[in-house]
Amino acid sequence: MKKIGVLTSGGDSPGMNAAVRAVVRKAIFMDVEVYGIYQGYNGLINGNIQKLELGSVGDIIHRGGTMLYTARCEEFKTKEGQKKGIEQLEKFGIEGLVVIGGDGSYQGAKALTEWGYPCVGVPGTIDNDIPGTEYTIGFDTALNTVIDAIDKIRDTATSHERTFIIEVMGRNAGDIALWSGLAGGAETVLIPEEKFDMDDVITRLNKGQERGKKHSIIVVAEGVMSGNEFADRFKEATGMDTRVSVLGHIQRGGTPTASDRVLASRLGAKAVELLVSGNGGRAVGIEKNQLVDYDIIEALAKPHHIDLEMYNLSKELSI
Repeated sequence: MKKIGVLTSGGDSPGMNAAVRAVVRKAIFMDVEVYGIYQGYNGLINGNIQKLELGSVGDIIHRGGTMLYTARCEEFKTKEGQKKGIEQLEKFGIEGLVVIGGDGSYQGAKALTEWGYPCVGVPGTIDNDIPGTEYTIGFDTALNTVIDAIDKIRDTATSHERTFIIEVMGRNAGDIALWSGLAGGAETVLIPEEKFDMDDVITRLNKGQERGKKHSIIVVAEGVMSGNEFADRFKEATGMDTRVSVLGHIQRGGTPTASDRVLASRLGAKAVELLVSGNGGRAVGIEKNQLVDYDIIEALAKPHHIDLEMYNLSKELSI
């Protein structure tokens, strides 16, 4: 294999640039040409493709977002759209593709794999919800962004003796809420994987007040409900006013942590090694600090699981 492509797709995550850099430089080190595909699968269909050199990825390892830009593409979910993408890859002589992104991006790579086109998926999403890897690129950075916000909001919650509700990202996966809630000492953490009982939430807060606690932090994953909706339900049940902070897209931006930069570099380089050695239809990940790869079709058939021991621990430590 002498020519490969790389694209980023779906929601951006800190560390994607580090992964792109690793793909480009590892490939050139192995005497393979690299082509950047801009605007994800949308750019693939439209032929927005350029050859990348060593200097093309200089000074990007520390930058959040993605230099290749990203976009969602409904057309690529169709057979016709996939055929157009493959035609563009063949036009440029690109023999294999590295796809950096989350579940939707992997679905696109899976489709290309089923067409017989060699792809390797690299997990880039702040949600940490890709099967087959303990951590995804961007999760650590997003987590630290949320923890920093929780720490700041707690200062205000303490000063005003209020309950604050913090809404974080995570439609189908509660990892950001769980990890940040545990690290930030939240009194209550609500995740989409586990049902919650409003009476239990109220009881826990009342117990805290009985021992003199005058402020509380409740972290809500967006997949449970919006922070404002929860605040309305909480007020209806208790008569208590709360303050809501929706962190939104601030969680996706910012300089990637050292952990995300290293993870992205290792996974990006591994993806190139797999393609060049003729192993397409794979996805890369990390388990027990060791790089792993697995069949991308089989991986997408597996559900994402939350760490319930950690969830229970968050309850035990916030009594």
